[in-house]
Amino acid sequence: MTGEKNLQALLAGMHPVQRSGEYVYVLWPHGRPLAPGIEAAVREAEGLTVVLPRAAADREGLSYDFVAAWITLEIHSALEAVGLTAAVSKALTEARISCNVLAGFHHDHLLVPVADAPRALEVLAGLSARSRQSPAGLLEPVQLAGNAHGLDEVRPPIPGLQLRDEAPADRDAILALTAEAFAISPATGLPADGEPVEVNVLRELFDSREYLPGFSVVAELDGEVVGHVISTRGWVGSQELLGLGPISVTPRLQRQGIGSALMKETIARANAAGENGMALLGSTGYYPRFGFVPAASLGVLPPEEVWGDNFQLLPLALWPGGIHGVFRYAEPFTRL
Repeated sequence: MTGEKNLQALLAGMHPVQRSGEYVYVLWPHGRPLAPGIEAAVREAEGLTVVLPRAAADREGLSYDFVAAWITLEIHSALEAVGLTAAVSKALTEARISCNVLAGFHHDHLLVPVADAPRALEVLAGLSARSRQSPAGLLEPVQLAGNAHGLDEVRPPIPGLQLRDEAPADRDAILALTAEAFAISPATGLPADGEPVEVNVLRELFDSREYLPGFSVVAELDGEVVGHVISTRGWVGSQELLGLGPISVTPRLQRQGIGSALMKETIARANAAGENGMALLGSTGYYPRFGFVPAASLGVLPPEEVWGDNFQLLPLALWPGGIHGVFRYAEPFTRL
């Protein structure tokens, strides 16, 4: 059977399917006979890399860092076909999903972070659908549509918006912005009684031991601070993670992409810094589009049980897996 070479036909016809289970990359011990269950192998100068189910790696006592879902693109692509991997990688990159590609004789296979699998399937299905509708739009970024609970959509931010590190001189403006943004309590939907609690928490976070300068990000437009997000050090046991929040956008500019820009910038900085994961308390209708999942599904429990699925976690590129316990925020949060 001859494989398909035409990029438009490949994208239009591909059907992404997720295999059951979780998969890991391991360096196979030199001299050990290969065990059943190995799905792929690559011989390198440094040794033999194998991909196998996570349960099999655990049985063999092998260590791993990356836990993946396996997605097969069910279209028979020719090995000499040009552009399919680039198109798929671009779409997943735009959605902030890391991806490792394995090319088989009949199909291409993607290994993505296990928590990102549902979103990756959505992105790939959207890429395929757009290729059927508009050949000129094949490689445009996939937009994750939808608006929830008054938060902004994932869209390009306002032209001229600048994202930069917060400076001490910005703090009065940031606190005023936060007071304005939280004048209506997100918890009750009612006007805040006096100064919103988020303002004092933020004031204390600036002076806390858990403050991380590179994770206090300002959105500036025409010299005015119009948005801010902060992430501070948090923990599960001795494992360091990030605790995100509060995040604020001036009310007159909400739903203009500023909040999304701040989220994407924070995630990019966290990956670049080698952070493992990021937790937050927020809307389950908004934050999953950035890759957040209920934290309990990854073994991380909220400080307050009543938070339920609203306590969410983003496993970053270096998520180690195997983290279990209650998340501990920076000290100022404990006084709420």
